[in-house]
Amino acid sequence: MSAMDKIKKMLKGHEDQAGKGVDKAGDMVDGKTQGKYRSQVDTGQDKLKDQLGADRDKDDPPRT
Repeated sequence: MSAMDKIKKMLKGHEDQAGKGVDKAGDMVDGKTQGKYRSQVDTGQDKLKDQLGADRDKDDPPRT
């Protein structure tokens, strides 16, 4: 089992909170870098939230 699988298992049912944490961490990085890497941070946030299922609607079927 990969590390990402373990994280997904731990966060199951708490995807919204995980998404908020990802957003907060990205905002912190943007603040520390004075927005210099904003587009890269936003891309990373989007990809991580997609992996964690944090940006999905509750009615959508899970992605595999």
